Amino acid sequence: MTTSKIFLSRKRLLLGSLSALALIGVTSGIAATGLRAEASSTDKQATAATAANAAYVTANFADVIEAVSPAVVSIETTRPMRFVSGDGERQEAMPFEEFFKRPHREGPHQRAPRPHGNKVFGSGFIVDADGYVVTNSHVVQGGEEIFVTLMDSTRHPASVVGGDAKSDLALLKIDTDAQLPALDFGDSAAIRVGSPVIALGNPFGLGHSATMGIISAKGRGIGSGPYDNFLQIDAPINPGNSGGPLFNAKGEVIGVNTAIFSPSGGNVGIGFAIPASLVVEIVADLMDDGKVERAWLGVAIQALSDDMADSLGIGERDGAIVSEVMADSPAAAAGLMQGDVILSVNDVEVKELRDLTRTIARLDVGAVAHLKVWRGGETIAIEAMVGKPAETETVAAIEQPIGDALDTLGVRLGALDASSRQAFGIDEDVAGVVVTDLERRGVAAGKGIRIGDVIVSIGNARVAAPDDVADGIRLAEENKRQAVLLLMDRNGQKRYVALSLAEAG
Repeated sequence: MTTSKIFLSRKRLLLGSLSALALIGVTSGIAATGLRAEASSTDKQATAATAANAAYVTANFADVIEAVSPAVVSIETTRPMRFVSGDGERQEAMPFEEFFKRPHREGPHQRAPRPHGNKVFGSGFIVDADGYVVTNSHVVQGGEEIFVTLMDSTRHPASVVGGDAKSDLALLKIDTDAQLPALDFGDSAAIRVGSPVIALGNPFGLGHSATMGIISAKGRGIGSGPYDNFLQIDAPINPGNSGGPLFNAKGEVIGVNTAIFSPSGGNVGIGFAIPASLVVEIVADLMDDGKVERAWLGVAIQALSDDMADSLGIGERDGAIVSEVMADSPAAAAGLMQGDVILSVNDVEVKELRDLTRTIARLDVGAVAHLKVWRGGETIAIEAMVGKPAETETVAAIEQPIGDALDTLGVRLGALDASSRQAFGIDEDVAGVVVTDLERRGVAAGKGIRIGDVIVSIGNARVAAPDDVADGIRLAEENKRQAVLLLMDRNGQKRYVALSLAEAG
């Protein structure tokens, strides 16, 4: 990826020497108490408290906000008219429904849906003096008309250069002859939990607003996709802040505000921003040709539970288990197999599923991914030349497990024949044993196994009859396994579930 394109601005907004912001109070507090060569723990605590109080009292971000504000914009998107509920005249951009749940009106006062223009309000910021604007993909997606309003209230029509729904980023272009102020990116990887941050944007369509807080956590996953790696912040952001910049104390953009966690739709102190390290890469790709190209491995993966790890003889539960290898994929060509556990890729350990998906996604198409894989009780090395996915494919599809472990099977099994295939709608190319009945209150039913699910294999050994499942359990017990691994098929999607033998017995 060419990251230099994002820094093409010829006339940048000069932020000046802002790194010395009001931190003198902190330095002075430390110097005053630091003259003593030896200090008691009580003195050290007092020193820390003095420094913290000094920082709180003297920190002033007015200069930073004044310097960066001209490059922060408000965005208005008009979408096709549709029916919505409620009495608001506009709808703010909300990326993930589970993070933006508004109170539902019930009873006789509930209003019927009515049509309106469905205007969506969001935020953005200029990254190039020629009029390139970064925002969230969900702010402009499906828009018939898009307008960008600058701080001086001038309003410009904008076109979408490109968008990437997987990262929720989009790049717009304003047609103007003026050279616009543009912002620079900072090092989001270097920022620490507790560092002060400033959020700027257009909350609730009100216009330029600034809020301040700290970095609450890094590397957050919120279930929005396989590339989750958010900065969590407590700086108040609300609907309409989506796409706005998050600044460090130097006035550098270290994130793009994109989501909040809230049961009411308003700020409760938990917000999420896309880190600048990812934004730089995505925007450079969009500026280059309007699209983002990710490498593709071609496997479906899921997290390794304790029971799964035990059934496979792995000491730790790190890694991603391959539940399916796509046909004609780089993974298939490299010899990856169903049931393999990918432990690392290019020396990046797979502690979470996102470690694998993010590492593969950042590779160039045609690059070689060096995989460390657990198979059959030993670690092997596999090299896979990653390819270009089809539009509907992802780098590595993350499957949700049916259940982490089963106390007891609580099921009745039947052979796959013509009648059972017809009864449960099972394709001819699916082989295994079908679940014909479940104990209503059994653990299997409670964990998500359904009638019509197919057990494809047990302990990575294929099954063709119910007795094969029983034989697989006996073999696991003879080998002193605490759990046995089942590969299930539901409507063509395969996933693993581990059965705890100690509890099932």
